[in-house]
Amino acid sequence: MSKHLNTNKVSLAGLIIAMGIIYGDIGTSPLYVFNAISHGRGITPDLILGSLSCIIWTLTLMTTIKYVWLVLRADNNGAGGTFALYALVRRRKKWLVIPAMIGGAALLADGIITPPISITSAIEGLRELPGLEAIEQKTIVGIVLVILTLFFIVQQFGTSSIGKFFGPIMLIWFTMLGVFGFMAIGSDLSIFKALNPYYAFRFMVDYPGAIWLLGAVFLCTTGAEALYSDLGHCGRPNIRYSWIYVKACLLLNYFGQGAHLLSTYKNQVLTDAFREENGINAFFDLVPEFFIIPAVIIASLAAIIASQAMITGSFTLISEAVRLNLWPKMKINFPSDSQGQIYIPGLNWMMYVGCVFVVLYFQSSSNMEAAYGLAIVTTMLSTTILFANFMVMKRIAKHWIYLFLVVYLSIETAFLIANIKKFPDGGFATFIIAGLLFGIMYVWYFARKIKNQYVEFVKLEDHLPTIQDLSTDASISKYATHLVYMTSANNSKEIEAKIIQSILNQKPKRANIYWFIHVDISDEPYQKDYFVEEIVPNEVIRVEFRLGFRVEQKINLMFKEVVAEMAKNKEVNIDSRYASLRKRKVQGDWRFIVMEKFLSNNNDLTSRNKIIMSLYFILKNFSLSEEKSFGLDPSNVIVEPIPLVVAPISDLGLERVYE
Repeated sequence: MSKHLNTNKVSLAGLIIAMGIIYGDIGTSPLYVFNAISHGRGITPDLILGSLSCIIWTLTLMTTIKYVWLVLRADNNGAGGTFALYALVRRRKKWLVIPAMIGGAALLADGIITPPISITSAIEGLRELPGLEAIEQKTIVGIVLVILTLFFIVQQFGTSSIGKFFGPIMLIWFTMLGVFGFMAIGSDLSIFKALNPYYAFRFMVDYPGAIWLLGAVFLCTTGAEALYSDLGHCGRPNIRYSWIYVKACLLLNYFGQGAHLLSTYKNQVLTDAFREENGINAFFDLVPEFFIIPAVIIASLAAIIASQAMITGSFTLISEAVRLNLWPKMKINFPSDSQGQIYIPGLNWMMYVGCVFVVLYFQSSSNMEAAYGLAIVTTMLSTTILFANFMVMKRIAKHWIYLFLVVYLSIETAFLIANIKKFPDGGFATFIIAGLLFGIMYVWYFARKIKNQYVEFVKLEDHLPTIQDLSTDASISKYATHLVYMTSANNSKEIEAKIIQSILNQKPKRANIYWFIHVDISDEPYQKDYFVEEIVPNEVIRVEFRLGFRVEQKINLMFKEVVAEMAKNKEVNIDSRYASLRKRKVQGDWRFIVMEKFLSNNNDLTSRNKIIMSLYFILKNFSLSEEKSFGLDPSNVIVEPIPLVVAPISDLGLERVYE
């Protein structure tokens, strides 16, 4: 079995890599959090101290305690993330697939929104330069679109070569956050009162509309899910120790922004006009004028790194969803030899179109903030539900599970309500994107469930004598020396009735050896092993591959390796049975039969199932074919169309009449 290696020991390299891979999203939050909080509001101690206290305790409760301390414990053999967690608990309750799909769809929506808001926030820092205060938003939009276009074009080449620079750049970025934040704190030392959670409590109780401001506060923890999703790349210890430095730098910058706002704009209302006239930006106001250009460059690089982390995470997420039968099969490329480096062309350009739409529709980062938080709070709620089931599975005491659920469902529900308030202002975009993605997962998953209800399996042993007779019947021309079928039968004693019909009825297929290949997707992400059952030695053989949900299904190459091993052990004779070729030890010919299903008209489905199956076959037209998804050699594959009758019409109303 192949074992995935992850960094289980703390090292300097591991800590820097963790910064580059994991903290891009949460690390760029200071670019827009206080801008969102102060937008259109009067700068008062109640607002700044209260919201800053909420930021501090949100980072502590959500990021530090929930993700860094608790959720990272749900380590699926080195893998983390929504679907890795779902794979751990999916056998507990069938309905857990729903929160998994919702979380996965919301995380993908977040991946579409993160690049536009991060890059736009960074480029808007150009307004801090003398002479560029009045730079038009359409110019900024143009620059952002150029960066996004180049960004998505380079995805096909892989990021292993530039990935090694991510860590050092993010180390510089976090250090810059900490230094400039620390330099600004002295302008109002009363800012340290925000460490007291009483200010957060008083803010929520007394400040008008505080519940809606939580939507802006929540932006400070939007990258927390990445801590878990990228667990396999860095290892738990490196994530936990690097978070200490990252959190310290983030808090210093938030303290600095709060102190600067209080000391400079106290009792002033930061309207859009006032902001534009004075070039106000809560983050870039901390940066000395001589360092503005380097700061914009570093911020842009950090934003691109944050975007890269989300895109890479989206590729991984969809590849897992495909293997777990939650998403249509897509072409997956491996642009480099680095582990985990994958590229999905269809998803890449789908996300590019989504990002361009977000930029063109919302124009500015302040407008995008409304669409941002809703996606990730939905993912967090899904993680809470899945992790609670993981705790049950690990036999954690019930009172701890209830405490976890009460605390985090309460907090995340409050954040959800706050973000729903932003629905008319842009949250609807997240809802539409995530809704479409969830719809695809829902249709693909439940269509398979509907099909499986009506797939007819028969006992293989009942048909073995007929198959053996067919194999030796010289009156029928030989179809192939080796005939291979992909089977979905989990039980080795069963086979699909359609396969038997294909062998015996649809032009009888005479072969010397019949092979049945079954692929079982395991909950262990990197498992790679197989089992061979010689049902009739050297005549009927079943090979079962047990592959993890993160393993590429190169069935053609894997099967060749299995056959070579069996031939070496003299378990099977793979030589041609034609006399002229056999004496020269020429290997026999191979043919793979792939059943390509189409929806038969002879179905009597419920309205719901009819809609699901119709949508399923529409999606199937855009998905990868069966032979390509299994990595089979097309020159050896015969595609055999078969009607899919999931609910046969039982009574046609015909009546025989006699004259």
